[in-house]
Amino acid sequence: MAVETLTNPRSNLPNVYTNVTAREVELAARFETNWDALRAIMGIMRPIRKRPGTALYRRTASVDLADPKAVPGAVTEFSQVTYTQTGFQMIQLEEYAAATTLQEIADYGAEIALDRRDAAFIAALQNKVLTDYYTFLNAAVGLTGTATTWQAALAKAKGMVVDKFNKLRKTVTEVVGFANVLDAYEYVGEAQITVQTAFGVSYVENFLGYRTLFLLSEPDIAPGKVIAVPVENIDMNYIDPSDADFAEGGLNYTTAGGETNLIGFHVQGAHRTGTSEIYALMGIKLWSEIEDGIAIVDIE
Repeated sequence: MAVETLTNPRSNLPNVYTNVTAREVELAARFETNWDALRAIMGIMRPIRKRPGTALYRRTASVDLADPKAVPGAVTEFSQVTYTQTGFQMIQLEEYAAATTLQEIADYGAEIALDRRDAAFIAALQNKVLTDYYTFLNAAVGLTGTATTWQAALAKAKGMVVDKFNKLRKTVTEVVGFANVLDAYEYVGEAQITVQTAFGVSYVENFLGYRTLFLLSEPDIAPGKVIAVPVENIDMNYIDPSDADFAEGGLNYTTAGGETNLIGFHVQGAHRTGTSEIYALMGIKLWSEIEDGIAIVDIE
C-alpha cells in the first residue's frame, strides 16, 4: 500500500491568504524595526525575554560581614546575607484591535485606507509602551532635588544618579534624560541645539553630558522637571507571543520570525460586519530595577 505524502497546507491556500500572512509578517517586522531604532537611541541592551504572567520585582541584597578569623584552623563564620523584594509589576500579554470598513476602503482605496491605518496602529502601540514608562518614571520614589535653572537641573540630575551608582559600586557608562519640550525650546533661545525626531519621539543626542535627552510634553513630563536614568538601569522586558498556547484555541498571531519576537499580528476580513480587522498581541514593559537610581529634579 502506497504511503500518502502530506503536502504543505500553505501551498494550497488561495493567494488572498498568503498575502494576508505576508502582511502580518511585514507589520511585525516594521514594529520591531522601530523598536530596534528606539533601543539604540535609549541605549537599551538586548531585550529580556519573559514567560507570560511573569512578575517583575526589584531585588536587592545586603551583606553583614562576620568577624574575620585570624586563628589558624578556626572555623570561619558565614556573613549574613539579607534579600529584599519590592516594586511588584506584572508583565502580561495584551491584545489590541483596529478595523477599517468596506466603505472606507471603497472611498479611499486599500493602499490609503489600510496602510495608513496600519501605520497609525503601530505608532499607537509603540506610544503605549513609552507612555507607560514615562508614568513609571514620574511615580518613582528615587532621588529628588531642586535647581534654579533648566541646565543646572540637568547637571544635578545626572550627578545624582552617577553618585548613587558609584556608591553601589556599579558602572554608569551613559545617562538618558527626560525633559519638557517647552523648557528645551526656551533654552534654545540661548544656545543652538539640534532636535531630531524618530517615530514621533523628539530627542537631542550628546547634550550636556547626556547620551540622549528626550523632549516630551504633558502629561508625560511637566514643565520645570527633568529626569535622569543611567542606561544600565533601563531594561526592556517582553513576552514572545509565540510562547503562549493560543494557537490551540484557533487564535493565531504571526510574528516576524526572528530571534526576538516583540509582537504578533493577525489580519482578517469580517464579512458579517463588513470590516477589515487587525489584531496585535504584545507584552512589552520598560523597567528600571533600581528605583533610587532614577533622579527627578524640579526647577524652582
